[in-house]
Amino acid sequence: MTSVIDVKNEKRKAHFQKTHPIKSHGHSPGFIKKRKWVADKSKVFEGSVREGQGFAFRRKQKVQYEYKKLLRKERKHESQREVQYSESYPDHLKHLYLAEEEALQKEAKERKKKLIPEQRLPEDEGSVVDPSTVNISASDSFSDRTPPEESKRNSLNPKKLKKKTSYQKTKEEYEMIQAKRAKKRAEAEKNKQQREEALRIYRQKKIETYQILRKKTKKGQPNLNLQMDYLLQKIQDNVKDSK
Repeated sequence: MTSVIDVKNEKRKAHFQKTHPIKSHGHSPGFIKKRKWVADKSKVFEGSVREGQGFAFRRKQKVQYEYKKLLRKERKHESQREVQYSESYPDHLKHLYLAEEEALQKEAKERKKKLIPEQRLPEDEGSVVDPSTVNISASDSFSDRTPPEESKRNSLNPKKLKKKTSYQKTKEEYEMIQAKRAKKRAEAEKNKQQREEALRIYRQKKIETYQILRKKTKKGQPNLNLQMDYLLQKIQDNVKDSK
């Protein structure tokens, strides 16, 4: 049986709940506040086989990045080492450069035909001609026809008559620009070294003068004898430089 005190306590509790309702702070009466997520402090590192993309995956990504970086550097060095006039045309413009090269080859062949006319022997069935006289007459006629300028051209190497394609010209211009830039960089580096050397000598002299002028006597006064010697030496150096 419940005692009288328990009944009174229950009545008081019910009365208190009626007079002091629970504040919901804008939520519904049945709202339950969720716990905030807290990281597990016992874990030493992030990621595992179950979770995936942990420390092992990141290490793999770093190795891949370093490898690709090395490949890019090697590719850059190889492109600079390419031989001049190497026939490595870009794929999307290859047909244009090849067509241009064929046209230049045809022009060179036609020029050669004009410069060296065919020497045809007289084809007379009845008459027999002495070959020595034919050679002499042909050479005379050829020497009369060809001016001295064309004879000089014939004596030149035929490779020099070959024209360069636009790709080769652009490549040559690019290499000239690169050479100029390299020369400028070398000059700038040389000037920088000279400036640094001059600055180093200047600072060394300043330290030496400071060491001389900061010396003091036993009584703690500045050593005037050393200062006078320094000034005398400076005047002598200026006189030598002026001469």
